[in-house]
Amino acid sequence: MRRDFFVTGTDTGVGKTLVTAAVLRRLREAGHTVAGMKPVAAGASRGPAGPVNDDALLLQAESSARHPYAVVNPYLFEPPIAPHLAAAAAAVRIDFARIAAALARLRAAADVVLVEGAGGLLVPLDEQRSLAELPRLLGLEVILVVGLRLGCLNHALLTAEAARARGLALAGWVGNRIDPQFAYCEENIATLRALLPAPCLGIVPWQAAPSISATAAALTGAAALTDG
Repeated sequence: MRRDFFVTGTDTGVGKTLVTAAVLRRLREAGHTVAGMKPVAAGASRGPAGPVNDDALLLQAESSARHPYAVVNPYLFEPPIAPHLAAAAAAVRIDFARIAAALARLRAAADVVLVEGAGGLLVPLDEQRSLAELPRLLGLEVILVVGLRLGCLNHALLTAEAARARGLALAGWVGNRIDPQFAYCEENIATLRALLPAPCLGIVPWQAAPSISATAAALTGAAALTDG
């Protein structure tokens, strides 16, 4: 039975893209055909063929094949603001069917697809829908990236509870040391191991210059994602 994943975080800026890229690399180097996807991105730069998002480009580069940008990133908004605000400003309603069609293309070409969210699990897409609806509708298990800093316990447990309340399966979590001065970090990690209802896939060390290779090396539990 195939497993595909939705990567979310305890907040914005906790390393979702880095972890997603690192999981893609680790699984690819283990012999799997993988594809990364960023369905909704806010924040564009100019590429040779038009606007692009740097996070989506990284996932495109870490995939086993170079899929068309519009498939990797179906919705791109220029201002780096909350997706529902960016969509409203562009007079665009995000169509889940369009995202599902792009995901289907990636699934046909890869053994495992990783879909990265934007911000946290409950980030709004419009006045009624949030990102949490995507993994439910698309049949994706959730990987939670926990930014290890003050407040992470509450943020992680609330996210896990929100996922469970929506019938989402939490496949695992990754701790990312984003604050090198975080007091009692090991004790907080032990609490997360005890209270989160999913295995820890790895603890990413503090990196002044984040590296996909170093992050992938820290994800010692990632192989479990392809079991079963």
